[in-house]
Amino acid sequence: MPCPFCAMPVERVIAENESGFVIRDGFPVSPGHTLIIPHRHIGSFFELNQQERDDLFELLDQAKLVLDQEFKPNAYNIGINDGPAAGQTVPHLHIHLIPRFDGDMADPRGGVRYVIPEKADYWTAR
Repeated sequence: MPCPFCAMPVERVIAENESGFVIRDGFPVSPGHTLIIPHRHIGSFFELNQQERDDLFELLDQAKLVLDQEFKPNAYNIGINDGPAAGQTVPHLHIHLIPRFDGDMADPRGGVRYVIPEKADYWTAR
């Protein structure tokens, strides 16, 4: 199967620089869920060179400013599923920028720790 990010229709791209581009997630977990994707087809964050890292983080900053204006979220989760054991289903690196809103979960504590739910709650006395 062709890589969906390498074959991304240009009309879905909302920002771009030399090393990457920004799109809204096709299956958003919250309003404004955005992906930052390198142009180069690589699977892992750890394969990026320094210029690509800098450029992708510049796009991350730009995307956040747009989301701040458009959706006015209260917070963000930023995540990378790096490898199949970490849940990566598209083998082309992408950074999730997920806007969070007060009340979108009853108790958001633990955030990304919920990738392994039974280990997320570290604050409850046992």
